[in-house]
Formats: sequence, C-alpha cells, structure tokens
Amino acid sequence: MTTVSIIGNGNMGTAIGGIVAAGGNTVEYVGRDAAEAISGDIVVLAVPYPAVAEIIEARREQLAGKVVVDITNPLNFETFDSLVVPADGSAAAVIAAALPESRVLKAFNTNFAATLAAKTVGGAQPTTVLVAGDDELAKRALIDIVRAGGVNAVDAGALSRARELESVGFLQLTLAVQEKVGWNAGVALVA
Repeated sequence: MTTVSIIGNGNMGTAIGGIVAAGGNTVEYVGRDAAEAISGDIVVLAVPYPAVAEIIEARREQLAGKVVVDITNPLNFETFDSLVVPADGSAAAVIAAALPESRVLKAFNTNFAATLAAKTVGGAQPTTVLVAGDDELAKRALIDIVRAGGVNAVDAGALSRARELESVGFLQLTLAVQEKVGWNAGVALVA
C-alpha cells in the first residue's frame, strides 16, 4: 500500500484521489503552504500551473526524494491561446529543474476530471492516463497505482514527451472551453 499526497482538492485532485483510493492506496490531501507535512512517497501537484512556483518554494525540502507528479497544462489563462513555456520545453521540465532532488513525472494532464471519475472517455472508451518521466521505477509505481484504481495507464516515454502531452492537454482544454467537446471527452487509446 502506498500513500499518495495530493496538493489541491479541486475536481482533478478529488478525481485522482478517488482512483488512488479505489486501488486500495492511501490518499492524503495537503495544503499549498508548508504548514502540513507530506507523508506520501508520491506527491501530485493538482493545482493550476501559476500556483506551482509558490508551492515549490514553500515545500522544496519536503519534496526532495519524492516522486512529484505534474498534472498541469501551462496555458495562458488570460487569453487561452498559447502555452506559457518555451515551445521546446514543458511545465514538467521547469518543475524538474526546480526540484533536482525529486523524481518528476508528467501525468493526468490529458484527462478531464470527469473522465477520471467515470473511468471512461465520452461514456464509451476506457480512460487512459499517459505517464512520462525519466525514472522508470517512479513511472512503474504510478502506473501500478492508476491501474489498481481501475483506469488504464500507459508509459508515454521520457520526461521530454511532456511537451507533446501538454500540447494535447492544451488542445483539449481549448476545445472544451469553446464548447466544441464536453468535459467528459478526451483522447482515448484503443488497441
């Protein structure tokens, strides 16, 4: 049994926590500042990208040695027309550079909370969580937790793949905001 600490208890944090708990693992919700200790070996940053820098600054020492899961899509929240990281980079790369003693993964950013909670995309296809990272053991641990919770998970490759995952997440968000797809839509992997 693994304890997963989730910073953020909004729709995404709650949906991810539901998957973790469904797999028999322990969920711990903690605040953004350093007032509450983090006991999980895996920490999910279930917050908007603009909140990440402050969380890292407040909790850098607590995050050292932990698997840190970045679920953000670093979009420009004022215009919804671009990402705020360099075209050849990613939010996950920024986070990994800021937390060199943590093992950073990118996951859940191509999923909407409704698809995680329902465990289906569009009410028909199984939800798949794409996981990117450079640490194979960290990826395996997260994939095992997600699968135990009843959701498919696929190793999407190295952390450098976060750039593509963030582009897919950005596209899905802009389509949903424009009401071209529902919040229960998304990309499904079908074998």
